[in-house]
Amino acid sequence: MAPQLTGAPGTAGAAGGAASVKPQFHHFHHHRLATRHHHPSPTSLLSKLAFWSVCSLSLLLAFLLLSPSAAPAPRAAPDSPRRSLHTSSPSAAATWGGAAWEKKVRASARVRRANGRGLTVLVTGAAGFVGCHAAAALRRRGDGVLGLDNFNDYYDPALKRGRAALLARSGVYVVDGDIADAELLAKLFDVVPFTHVLHLAAQAGVRHALVDPMSYVRANVGGFVALLEAARMANPQPAIVWASSSSVYGLNSHVPFSEHDRTDRPASLYAATKKAGEEIAHAYNHIYGLSLTALRFFTVYGPWGRPDMAYFFFTRDILAGRPITVYESAGGGTHQTTISRDFTYIDDIVKGCVGALDTAGRSTGSGGKKRGPAPFRTYNLGNTSPVPVTQLVDLLEKLLKVKAVRKIVKMPRNGDVPYTHANISLAQRELGYRPSTDLQTGVKKFVRWYLEYYMPGFAGKQKQHGSSNSKSSRGRSGNTSSAR
Repeated sequence: MAPQLTGAPGTAGAAGGAASVKPQFHHFHHHRLATRHHHPSPTSLLSKLAFWSVCSLSLLLAFLLLSPSAAPAPRAAPDSPRRSLHTSSPSAAATWGGAAWEKKVRASARVRRANGRGLTVLVTGAAGFVGCHAAAALRRRGDGVLGLDNFNDYYDPALKRGRAALLARSGVYVVDGDIADAELLAKLFDVVPFTHVLHLAAQAGVRHALVDPMSYVRANVGGFVALLEAARMANPQPAIVWASSSSVYGLNSHVPFSEHDRTDRPASLYAATKKAGEEIAHAYNHIYGLSLTALRFFTVYGPWGRPDMAYFFFTRDILAGRPITVYESAGGGTHQTTISRDFTYIDDIVKGCVGALDTAGRSTGSGGKKRGPAPFRTYNLGNTSPVPVTQLVDLLEKLLKVKAVRKIVKMPRNGDVPYTHANISLAQRELGYRPSTDLQTGVKKFVRWYLEYYMPGFAGKQKQHGSSNSKSSRGRSGNTSSAR
């Protein structure tokens, strides 16, 4: 029965009697208490027990949910380690922060040139293919280099760890973290006054975008914006050189591809995210005065390469006796043409990256505000000598001494394009870019590395076979020649 707030029984409800109305709630309340106190029943006791049990459980649950272990961690003190965000798996979450960590970061980024005038470079994607080679080249000439990589599992993380170990031996520390971690980036720029950033971290691969499209948006767009945000707020602002892609040319049919050609018809999501990166870079250059240089790479190959690239998995499958798929593109009428690529050796690409860093003008912003115009550049980095993929397979057969089982199929609509060819005249003129490694030389170096890394026993047999052939040749001709 609900408490009654109306007048006492027998009183009129007219306005004139309103002053004599006495609330009955107080009397009713005490009546109920008295009844419950003097005449307890089993039902009421059970109700009370249930009520307090629920309250106790609720308090316990609230305590557990609000405890420090379950709540979001507060901002870490300068000397306490932090767990990085966006790692490939919770078990692999990397720690960063603290005095020891900062000491390693500063030591890696210290310039080691005799004149002390080297660059201080943050290399993102340093455990990746191009990043590893570029970081090593910068360190060899005495620049300060710090790496950043999240070691994700797009392909075997063990290969990335191997590259990082290679860099560690030369004094380059690779921070285990993600470019989308804004707090980590802010910390890195706070600890080290980078003069340059070589941004190579990205979600690579054209076909994988059909499987996991959001990973491309997160890394190639979101991650890039996070880096630009950290750079624009840094003091000093660094000059940024970053990896775009030849994929931005998409359905462009004008060859060789020039930086002046249209790039508004991407053939894959990967290409679209790289094109989006170029437009975003322009906005940050225009608004904040960041110096930005985009490098459009053309089919990079070589030792320590990516397992998702054709030359790599062709080698693996040929040695395993598995069929390899070679795509053909429809030409005019019923004519079929094999896919061609402007294969570019890793050492040549690295020379282009270093040339872009050395010629990058300064950023002009301060405190996140633009103080004047800053450089904004785009360059093709290729070999300018397209080669049919069938010729690559021929070369692999010769070097591996194994016949490939070829499966020729029509190229599916998976984002690939039939032909790439770089016009590198702008990079030649402004960066001094001069690719010098032909496909045969480059693939030979890759095969040697592959066999030594994955099949040391097989590599040893090949060396013994080569040595016996050399001795036989010496016996017949009295001299030897070697290809380097």
